[in-house]
Amino acid sequence: MPKLGESILEGTITKWFIKEGDTIEEDDMLFEVATDKVDSEIPSPVDGVVAKIIHPEGTLVPVGEIVAIINTEDEEEQTSEETQDVDSSEEFSETESTDSKIQKSESEDADAESTQPTREMSNRFYSPLVRTIAKEEGISAKELESIEGSGANGRVQKKDLLDYIENRTKSTTAAKSVEKVPVTKTAPEVQRKAAPPVTAGEGDKVVEMDRIRKIIADHMVMSKQVSPHVTSVVEADVTELVLWRNKHKEAFQEKYGEKITFMPFFIEATAAALAEFPLVNSSVDGDKIIYRKNINIGVAVAKPDGNLIVPVVRNAEQKNLVGLSKDLNRLANAARTNKLSPEEITGGTFTITNFGTFRNIIGTPIINQPQVGILATGSIEKKPAVIETPAGDAIAIRHKMYLSLSYDHRVVDGALGGAFLRRIADILEQFDSKRSI
Repeated sequence: MPKLGESILEGTITKWFIKEGDTIEEDDMLFEVATDKVDSEIPSPVDGVVAKIIHPEGTLVPVGEIVAIINTEDEEEQTSEETQDVDSSEEFSETESTDSKIQKSESEDADAESTQPTREMSNRFYSPLVRTIAKEEGISAKELESIEGSGANGRVQKKDLLDYIENRTKSTTAAKSVEKVPVTKTAPEVQRKAAPPVTAGEGDKVVEMDRIRKIIADHMVMSKQVSPHVTSVVEADVTELVLWRNKHKEAFQEKYGEKITFMPFFIEATAAALAEFPLVNSSVDGDKIIYRKNINIGVAVAKPDGNLIVPVVRNAEQKNLVGLSKDLNRLANAARTNKLSPEEITGGTFTITNFGTFRNIIGTPIINQPQVGILATGSIEKKPAVIETPAGDAIAIRHKMYLSLSYDHRVVDGALGGAFLRRIADILEQFDSKRSI
């Protein structure tokens, strides 16, 4: 199971494109994997024959675990290898030399009281295929010697090694499950109250949640259980920003080939504020706070199916409006067409969600774990407001909007959350209307 992103630890195999015995080429699609972030098709890294599919469709598999074995050797060559004379002086010499070095290294760390049966390292031949699989699986030379072989003179064949690996994996998984049972039973943070029973009435329509909706639901409930949420709200006067965009948006698109929405301005201001308030750009790991080096801002995007996905603009503090617009437009288009890669939806350190897209003026968003804050931007509306002029106070039509920040009260107190949110509003209000494109 490949690593599909920084925070993704497991994936569900939803479809196999191959079956055991199939001959495949490098880059042929092997299987489809679904995570809580994105669905991906995984290609083959090698040419060969599919020897074994270890995990069937629907299995949740941790990152790094073997899901299938591909035999990269020609069958005739392998058959020839397995009938070679194990007493060949050249093979014996090479095997003895290699195994002696491995044995010496392994024996330095081995337990002196190990009960695992072993043989002399020099009296057994292993084919290159067996050695390769053993190396990839982290099987030491001493452990390899303990495996009973079904070949001539007790020789370990590929099937023997695969059976051993499968049994070892099952034993390890079972042991880990047993070890985790007491923690699961006693740890209060993982206990969830049962939902009240719901009865469908006559004429009601019952529809099963799709997989993505279930994942989103679980993630939202988990976030509320993990983080004590607090929400602060400010109103920002963004008149200068609105007038600048209205004046330059056509020239901007003609010059750079990109449409400029309000979101790049929001990202720019948020990234600048995060640089000043690094605690808001952090994560909580137990009793530790992880201050993130990079400012990677996720932007919630509504997909055509009604579900949400959060692509990430990386190193946002290093980019100007042009760079932010290019990144944002590319990611939004990829999100709506289901073409986002795992790397494009992971590694976020802070999130922005735009309630204003739906003409909502305010909202209280749920934190996207493991982040500690999320900003909601409301719709921009014209309002009468009192402004100060050299001649005194006056009432004028201004463009105003609400900004709401939900933050994790474990590490972000009201003073910090309020100051951070106010700083974002100040940056937006102080936008330079004479700024060139």
